[in-house]
Amino acid sequence: MNKSRLRSIYSIPYTAWILLFVLAPIALIVYYSFFDLAGNFTLANYRNFFTSVYLKLTISSFWYAFLITFFSLLIAYPTAYLLTKTRHKHLWLLLIIIPSWINLLLKTYAFIGLMGLYGPLNAFLETIGIGKQQILFTDFSFVFVSVYIFIPFMILPIFNALDKLNPALIDASRDLGASSWTTFRRVIWPLTTNGVKSGIQVVFIPALSLFMITRLIAGNKVITLGTAIEQQFLVTQNWGMGSTIAVFLIVFMFIIMIVTNGKEKGASDNGKAR
Repeated sequence: MNKSRLRSIYSIPYTAWILLFVLAPIALIVYYSFFDLAGNFTLANYRNFFTSVYLKLTISSFWYAFLITFFSLLIAYPTAYLLTKTRHKHLWLLLIIIPSWINLLLKTYAFIGLMGLYGPLNAFLETIGIGKQQILFTDFSFVFVSVYIFIPFMILPIFNALDKLNPALIDASRDLGASSWTTFRRVIWPLTTNGVKSGIQVVFIPALSLFMITRLIAGNKVITLGTAIEQQFLVTQNWGMGSTIAVFLIVFMFIIMIVTNGKEKGASDNGKAR
């Protein structure tokens, strides 16, 4: 049996998985998006998506996803950089990743307890004389909890990019008289942008479709595309409109993946050198 035929046989489970659990669900979503509540074929769902209500909802979703991604990157990059300088860097990385193994619902309820009116955070605020504050069901609580949940997924690709960085390049930059900021801007950052892009993908895309954290932490104060889909499917039973929102969400995700996708820097040069 030649290698090409063997490769074709091995690809059957992968192809079947893609067809059944990726392409088939997307096809069903696209199919249902062309029907109204009565089951009649219509394009009204797509027209409705471009009304002010859904456009504001889309802008709001992108805004919150941007905030979550921005703060995750702001915390994750220096954290990943410091991890690469520690002695037991992989152990520290494991300790950061371990919380992501805990069920998301359990972590969300833990934050409800921490941020509630009778939780430890408000108890501390009372102790220092500020008094009880409404922390839950606010934009701050939603962004804070989301950033906490997504930070490990942002740290991991950035850590890998920084860990692969040749330290000789940094030493050469400093020997040539470059400042720490110039070294970061001209050497470290450009060579780790692929890790940053991967981190943005795994944070921004899921942040667009959040609905459980939105419900439990933000209440009705934050409405995203994810919560809109949930409402259309489970509350109003309008599968057509819910599917239409999902179609646009999938399109947005593909666009983000294309924009943040990039070839590894130096790959072509290495190939020429060989």
